[in-house]
Amino acid sequence: MSRDDLAKVEGVITATPGGGNYIVTLPNGKAITAKLSGKMKQFKIRCIVGDAVTVGLSQYDLANGIILFRQKAGGGGPPSGFGGG
Repeated sequence: MSRDDLAKVEGVITATPGGGNYIVTLPNGKAITAKLSGKMKQFKIRCIVGDAVTVGLSQYDLANGIILFRQKAGGGGPPSGFGGG
């Protein structure tokens, strides 16, 4: 099954039990187990509790998923107390 065949849903990481697994809570309140996709591992993209993520779900197993994308938090520049003067 290719990555294009997955149903994409938004969720929030609520726990990291270990072993590369994440517990993601979906907007409907259901909690699923998810792992990072290969590209996220390759580029060392880290996810922590509270991050909003896009999860790919197979139509055959709705309890497990793959984290495809981590939404960017606001900002991107240096912290407000940094530099300047």
